[in-house]
Amino acid sequence: MKSALILIAAAAIPESESAGHVFSKTMKSKKGGKSSKSGLFSKSGKNGKAEAGAEAGGSDGCEGDFYRPNFGAGKTNPCENKKIEIPNAACYDENFSVAVGGQAGADVTVGKKGLIDVDFEPVTSIFNAAPTGMCPVNVHWHLGAEHRSEGQYDESFDAMGPEVSADGEHHRNRALAGDIRQGFRCGLYDEEDAKFKEAYHWKYCENMHVGETYEVHWPHSAAGACGTIWQYQTNFYHGVFCNIPDASGIPEDLYNYVGVQSQVFTVVNDEEYFYPDLMRGMIVDAGAGMGGEITKYTGSTTGDSRNNDDSCSQYKPITWQVDRKCHMISASSFDKMCFDMLNQADDMQDDVHPHGAREVVDEALTDNNQVWDRRKKQRALRNDTKN
Repeated sequence: MKSALILIAAAAIPESESAGHVFSKTMKSKKGGKSSKSGLFSKSGKNGKAEAGAEAGGSDGCEGDFYRPNFGAGKTNPCENKKIEIPNAACYDENFSVAVGGQAGADVTVGKKGLIDVDFEPVTSIFNAAPTGMCPVNVHWHLGAEHRSEGQYDESFDAMGPEVSADGEHHRNRALAGDIRQGFRCGLYDEEDAKFKEAYHWKYCENMHVGETYEVHWPHSAAGACGTIWQYQTNFYHGVFCNIPDASGIPEDLYNYVGVQSQVFTVVNDEEYFYPDLMRGMIVDAGAGMGGEITKYTGSTTGDSRNNDDSCSQYKPITWQVDRKCHMISASSFDKMCFDMLNQADDMQDDVHPHGAREVVDEALTDNNQVWDRRKKQRALRNDTKN
């Protein structure tokens, strides 16, 4: 059914919905020249700090005139049960040849290419500007980075975060959020800096920790319920396949219709790093170096049910656009996102906590169509330096 989705009319979505949104520091709350930490997403307006033992939290009460969780209950959800069920499959056949096609998350370091030769390219434009007009249909995140970016989030930073064993070894299979696999960490953590250690009183997100690294994913789809109250769905497959005709299957050129934005953060308890609309897409803030250095490639869906041996995803090929840099973000930014998620028509409760991380994909299971974008400002600076 190649190109079957071209018949789907995607609604016009504001650029901030899928291109990533542009924020400036002036949008952040200031008081006396310094960040003000009081407000809805801080404990009793007291700097967002929590008593000992309170951090992992979860909602302790649903105050606020704007809190309407799952307001679509009782209404007809057009995306319900729209997931196309395809089981995981062995990554290699009996002859040790790749059996399923390119996977994600890959090594997105500049210069790293996969070994699977493909004759198609990922979508390189912002998703809502693509010919098919994708919109975000979900947001979720993984404990640690599923992708690898050398010098930003990789194996050398395993000890850079909370709950490290006495010998400094980070036990990736024993995660803070329970029995889920942990991915790579960023190198930003500083145990001498209070913002990486002071507990935050989480009201809406669950099993989250200050100082920890998370990879956020924003799945986009041309077949989503774009521009309606049902645009955001849990699980994300229902949103991705919402408007695909029954029994039509997955198109061969799925990468033109389904894409994922990905950005990696270390959570801090500091409102200087607050962004108010994390739910809508990758943060693009040139002043903070966010969303400017992107690796684009085709791969698959991810998650810790997949590996490099006997369990590869068959939801592919889809376009990935991955920020190669690691960034700090306030705990309140995540809590605000969880608040927004819980105010959607569909029940997104199952996505307000971190999911397990897939092991990074071997190059033998990665497509070879990587495109590496860099900020024009940096490119110009390098050229000036050469001159």
